[in-house]
Amino acid sequence: MATRTMLPRLDEERALWQQGLSAIAGVDEVGMGPLAGPVVAAAVIFPPDLTSGVDLPTHFPADVRDSKTLTLKSRARLDQEIRAVAVGIGIGVIEVDEIDQINIYQAGLKAMRSALAQLPVMPDHVLIDGRALKDLTVPQKTFIKGDRDIYSIAAASIIAKVHRDRLMMSLDVQYPGYGFARHMGYGTPAHRDAIRRLGPCPVHRRSFRLL
Repeated sequence: MATRTMLPRLDEERALWQQGLSAIAGVDEVGMGPLAGPVVAAAVIFPPDLTSGVDLPTHFPADVRDSKTLTLKSRARLDQEIRAVAVGIGIGVIEVDEIDQINIYQAGLKAMRSALAQLPVMPDHVLIDGRALKDLTVPQKTFIKGDRDIYSIAAASIIAKVHRDRLMMSLDVQYPGYGFARHMGYGTPAHRDAIRRLGPCPVHRRSFRLL
């Protein structure tokens, strides 16, 4: 018997909204593993909704989930739907030169801080996928697999993924031959073969093992 796909829920957000907090930001980053291109993080704040007895308000996108489980077309659609509902979105981008200088772990943290700083409103509480931001001045809570379980984190993963994919498509035009628009900088066999043939380009992460 097939198992039912579990979608992210608003339980964490609702618990905080019920405490009187209104600006709850979900945060996630993408692009930690690729051999090329930036790390991108997004922060998303949804309007408070205290509706009881339902999982999602009817005006919230119903099929938000971890961006890795969605098709390119679905992510693009949900990016628009999330933006139509959210009261705040921030995006942080850390470029390759800085990734190589401070290491990928620190770059991911810095991208999340930058995304929060770009929000139009100061969050009252932050929900983060995976890792804590030790210097954050507002309360936070971290979740293992938060992009799978927490609605606002899953939404942030979609916003970040769509933004990064578009950046990689632009880099594909700027640096043809590597296939960035297909693999988005990840270390596929075709990508590694292109590096062997052409050598690394300026957006390859020299601190990574490219071959």
